[in-house]
Parts: sequence; structure tokens; C-alpha cells
Amino acid sequence: MAKLSDLIIQYPDVDNFAALEDLVAHAGSSGQMFLEFDVKPDYRDTPKKWEWRLEAAFTRGIE
Repeated sequence: MAKLSDLIIQYPDVDNFAALEDLVAHAGSSGQMFLEFDVKPDYRDTPKKWEWRLEAAFTRGIE
């Protein structure tokens, strides 16, 4: 299981929501089965429906 907080901590160079989406897509493609939303991303550009976008990126993986 991938935790969102672990991804954010492990990659401190990620500084916007689009980069976080890419990171989550990589986690989905790497064989992780589940993504836990244990924190809300604290970026200026985090959208209101951030959970849906990250879930879609995780499910879709890298295209």
C-alpha cells in the first residue's frame, strides 16, 4: 500500500499538484495495489476534488 504522506516525504522536490499526480501515477505503475489518502496535499494548486484526480492517476498509471 502506498501512503500519500510517504510519497510526499520521500520526494521533497515535488512542489506542485501536477508533479504529485505524476508521482502517484508512477506508484500505480510500480505494482502498488492501494493508495491511502492519509494527508491532504498542501500545494497552492491543489484542486478541490484532489482525491478523485489522484485516484485516477494511480489507477491509470504511466501512459
